[in-house]
Amino acid sequence: MNIQMITVGKLKEKYLVEGIAEYTKRLGPYAKISIVEVPDEKTPETLSAAEEAQVKQREGERILAKVNEGAFVIALAIDGKPLSSEDLARQLQDLATYGRSSVAFIIGGSLGLAPEVLARADLKLSFGRMTLPHQLMRLVLVEQVYRAFRIMRGEPYHK
Repeated sequence: MNIQMITVGKLKEKYLVEGIAEYTKRLGPYAKISIVEVPDEKTPETLSAAEEAQVKQREGERILAKVNEGAFVIALAIDGKPLSSEDLARQLQDLATYGRSSVAFIIGGSLGLAPEVLARADLKLSFGRMTLPHQLMRLVLVEQVYRAFRIMRGEPYHK
């Protein structure tokens, strides 16, 4: 399976970079994974609603330009569908079974995702109602994808 993670902004925090590198390495035997960073828009502290929409639109255009053709798109969104780790494993297994071997996970920037990105998503996925920094969400997501592959293979993983 080809897993693509498209994210907004450059990751700077060393501890997050190291954690993501570790899980990416662990995923190697199960799937081909690529992490694509698109530039974020520089924004002042306060934005009008119109300015926020413009920022999300520009970031959204960059995101959509990176989605592999034919990919099943999973956008991370607070109002998305909550899945357990087992549910995510079943979702990925079903995609592979039915010939959808390219999956793109999308993590937006600090303002969230543009409506066009959400419209392109085949699934909106929620990791809960809490707001998490988008940089930290990268680590959480790559760990959950690794966990999903372990579950799919019936391999032990701590609960």
